[in-house]
Amino acid sequence: MERRVLGKTGVSVSKLSFGASSLGQEFRNVDLNQAIQCVHVAMDHGLNFIDTSPYYGRGLSECLLGKVLPELARDSYYLCTKLGRYAPQHFDFSARRVFESIDISLERMRVDHLDMIVCHDIEFVDIRQIIEETLPTLRKIQQSGKVRWIGISGYPMKIFREVLSQSDLDFVLSYNHYTLQNTMLEELVPTLQEHGVGILNAAPFSARLLADAPLPVWHKAPPNVREVRQQVLDYCRQQGWELAKLALQFSVANPNFASCIAGSADPVRVAQWCDWVNEPVDHEAIAEVRRRLAPIHNWFYCEGRPENNDTPVC
Repeated sequence: MERRVLGKTGVSVSKLSFGASSLGQEFRNVDLNQAIQCVHVAMDHGLNFIDTSPYYGRGLSECLLGKVLPELARDSYYLCTKLGRYAPQHFDFSARRVFESIDISLERMRVDHLDMIVCHDIEFVDIRQIIEETLPTLRKIQQSGKVRWIGISGYPMKIFREVLSQSDLDFVLSYNHYTLQNTMLEELVPTLQEHGVGILNAAPFSARLLADAPLPVWHKAPPNVREVRQQVLDYCRQQGWELAKLALQFSVANPNFASCIAGSADPVRVAQWCDWVNEPVDHEAIAEVRRRLAPIHNWFYCEGRPENNDTPVC
């Protein structure tokens, strides 16, 4: 598996990473033994980056990782977790909770340090707290060795610009913004690279928007987006193409992003994804799918506080 350097951290991460959100049963009930097996499958296929959060399954994802990580050599993978979001409407980025959250995550996963820590979904809170309290606290903890590198995550592009203009970051984690349908993350690349900030891209399937599966009930796609999506799915079936495969290959291919994070609790699916990223890419098929997705290119929705979004109308 090809590896790329994550900004100024200097570490080389696999271009495809294992996202552990599904281990927390965020999207469906899962077989816990299969979920744990996914980690082994990912590592056996050359993935060396694991992303999770205390939010995923309200601690379940981290606890399941704690069942398998002690079996792996600690220097064989990079471990990223998050803090600040603990339930759909429970956010706490205070200095006190930062200390507590990191210690709890370390205990759950049975490791002695975190390679990366992420302020999770910061668009839901006052960004000033992240800049003035959360990040400075994390820099203090970084000196203790419990955390090696610090970043932020969220949906709106605006949050990355705002934090970066007033604070120092090691990396950012963005989702749904570098896919076949939405490439807005590309606009941030020059600024991030200028500051040596590593870039992690997540959710290449855009919550199944770019996969041959029913959209979840909570998906925010409006009727026009759903209509175009269905037309593209129908066309791909006619051509014998798998939309999910093209979507993953497209998102992984861009060398500006150190890694693309995708998650599943199905070990067969994880192995399939690993095979896909190592197969030759049908560039003509990808170009045609992107052309057909053009009517909804860069469609996005509002998330979090209105003032933290990329549009004043939310």
